[in-house]
Amino acid sequence: MVNQQLLDEIQDLNLSYLLLAQRLLAEDRAMAMFRLKVDGEMADLLASLSARQLGQLSRTNQLLCQLSLGDAAQLQALVRQRREHGLIHTHASMLLSQVASTSTSQSTGGLA
Repeated sequence: MVNQQLLDEIQDLNLSYLLLAQRLLAEDRAMAMFRLKVDGEMADLLASLSARQLGQLSRTNQLLCQLSLGDAAQLQALVRQRREHGLIHTHASMLLSQVASTSTSQSTGGLA
């Protein structure tokens, strides 16, 4: 029972993630590609998926989204450092964009 409930929750999360990705891509493609950490080809594919394809893809037993923090130190930097309330989001954005540019550099052999 617990395993089935977890699988159902994973599938719900997958569908929510895919729908959000499509919405982000429809509203601002460049910003969405940055936030989703996808290239143009993946963005085109995500945006073109039909409702049926979204449903099929979401019914996997694996999470489709991935935590974008590379290691525990980055997560600790986000949750443990004291920042003024207005700077919390800025600090998180800076850390996460650093992760995005680092992973892009690694995947392209440093040609980002």
